[in-house]
Amino acid sequence: MHNEETIQRLYQAFAKLDAETMAACYAPDARFDDEAFSLKGAREVGGMWKMLCEATRAKGADVWKLSWRDVKADASTGSAHWDAHYRFSTTGRIVDNSIDSSFTFTPEGLIATQRDRFDFWTWSRQALGTPGLLLGWTPMLKNKVRAGAAKNLAAYLARNP
Repeated sequence: MHNEETIQRLYQAFAKLDAETMAACYAPDARFDDEAFSLKGAREVGGMWKMLCEATRAKGADVWKLSWRDVKADASTGSAHWDAHYRFSTTGRIVDNSIDSSFTFTPEGLIATQRDRFDFWTWSRQALGTPGLLLGWTPMLKNKVRAGAAKNLAAYLARNP
């Protein structure tokens, strides 16, 4: 089924930090949501992947590893599980993040929506250290991370129109 192929292509490209191929998997009006980002449109979604891939190449390619499994899709929806091992560029700390993705697709087989879910407290303890351990369960820290991610993406998109 071509929607399963789209998911496979997305993660194969991500494993290689190939953000251009990743961006091509999304519809022009795609939406992406996770614990850090809430994005609308291919420019924002593709920009996020480009920003993350560039940061990983610059500060963490030596430890980067991505694996994925349980890829399933039908004519309109799909899901997958993926695990990322990386250096969080802001703190230099190593993170092992376990993510469940759900997708919807256009009739052409492009990703219309993607919702990634992971345990924010687990992520924040690894990525941020003591502040994540103490505050990672609070909406305050999650909102701070979301605001920082939005600011970083806006700055990236301004530099890379």
